[in-house]
Amino acid sequence: MTIATTTSEAHSAGHEEHPDLRVWGLLTFLASESLMFGGFFATFLFFRGTTAVWPPEGSEVELLVPTINTIILVSSSFVIHFGDKAIKNNNVKGMQLWYAITAIMGAIFLGGQVYEYANLGYGLTTNVFANCFYILTGFHGLHVFVGLLLILRVLWRSRLPSEYSATNHTFIEMAEIYWHFVDIIWIVLFTLVYVLTLF
Repeated sequence: MTIATTTSEAHSAGHEEHPDLRVWGLLTFLASESLMFGGFFATFLFFRGTTAVWPPEGSEVELLVPTINTIILVSSSFVIHFGDKAIKNNNVKGMQLWYAITAIMGAIFLGGQVYEYANLGYGLTTNVFANCFYILTGFHGLHVFVGLLLILRVLWRSRLPSEYSATNHTFIEMAEIYWHFVDIIWIVLFTLVYVLTLF
């Protein structure tokens, strides 16, 4: 009996629970993504500073749809935070509601971007500005799409009993952090590509 107990204790001691480092892993990934976007932004500013007319004639941007998209995306960051607060209060239904609304807002943002592309009148290879524009907005749009998949994954998994709770919500928190990252990148992108381009 004593030997069995000792063996069990030794087994437990050799298999201590490791800290959950998924959030730190995500933050490290987002830091690398920030560097990539930073490179894109620097390239955009370089071409802007070395090109006589920016944007070239025939490849202007318009502000209405992007501004609406910006309002939607920035607002969605507050909405998803409400979902995170809900699950920390053990309110799964509340989390599901706020995350569903965020998913809808993300889908509307992507729909607005597709609409914008369809009505611009120029393509990826039209000129340097168009090339930068499509790469920046397209790469960001890809990140929004990934964020949308993460949110849908949360909603799908939340159907399972006891999947998420006040003490078990790491993936929900990760989805929120990722969505805030997408939002911050868009604010910088919107300022550089749309607002400053008009001046």
